[in-house]
Amino acid sequence: MEEEIRAVQKIIDLVIDFFVKYSFQVLGAVIILIIGVIVARWTASFLLKLFEKKNLDITLSKFVVSTIKLIIIGFAIIVAIGKFGITIAPFVAALAAMAFGVSFAIQGPVANYGAGLIIILTRPFVVGNTITVAGVNGVVEEVKLGATILTDEDGVKITIPNKHITGEILHNSEEWKIVEEVVGISYSSNPEDAIDIVKKSLDRFEEISKDPPAQVGIQAFGDSSINIGYRYWVPTIKYFQTLYKVNLDVYKQLIKGGVEIPFPQRDVRIVSQSEGQA
Repeated sequence: MEEEIRAVQKIIDLVIDFFVKYSFQVLGAVIILIIGVIVARWTASFLLKLFEKKNLDITLSKFVVSTIKLIIIGFAIIVAIGKFGITIAPFVAALAAMAFGVSFAIQGPVANYGAGLIIILTRPFVVGNTITVAGVNGVVEEVKLGATILTDEDGVKITIPNKHITGEILHNSEEWKIVEEVVGISYSSNPEDAIDIVKKSLDRFEEISKDPPAQVGIQAFGDSSINIGYRYWVPTIKYFQTLYKVNLDVYKQLIKGGVEIPFPQRDVRIVSQSEGQA
């Protein structure tokens, strides 16, 4: 029992001795960290509002603000560590050795961060743009250092690693997306009437952009029909709902205007053996 009491007493003495020696250092370090976080948040909020007033690009603004915030917090941590009399040189050397050792394992993430920095600085697209890249399409919701986040019309978030964006063919149509459709009419119908009907149908939809205007004309001459092609721009977030409504209205208006929409057909001639020999 006496040994247990002595052990507890030793622990208490160590705790008391620690607080006597390092209480002011611990308190000072905590205060420095708190001040650092407060200053970082205030600076970030101030800069973000300032950039908004100056109409600076939102993607670049967020990147700059986040970087400055991390720098301030990192500086506060270094100062707090210094309160204990610990030099940061060994930590820097250890981090450098670790970075060299794992560099081969993190080539992918590093490549993504490098590509993200290039995207943020060169700004081939910004938040709100509609882009097509790496086989996917959507509205840019956020550009991070590691990846770019897109959202499609169904609200699905698409995450693209930034290394798959830089150096690739990129289509940027701002907030718009083009619709390209075709309808076939009979060779016995007047294509000029059909083109006029389709144009009037497109003009009735407010979602369709007037600048650039919709384009309607003969796209091709098929086996069973004259193919009337029409192209128009719509907001990306309304792509499919506009496409379905327009196609239905075009069909109704063509039928109402007396334009025949044929089904595929072929003329088949059967030649008998005797007729072939003759």
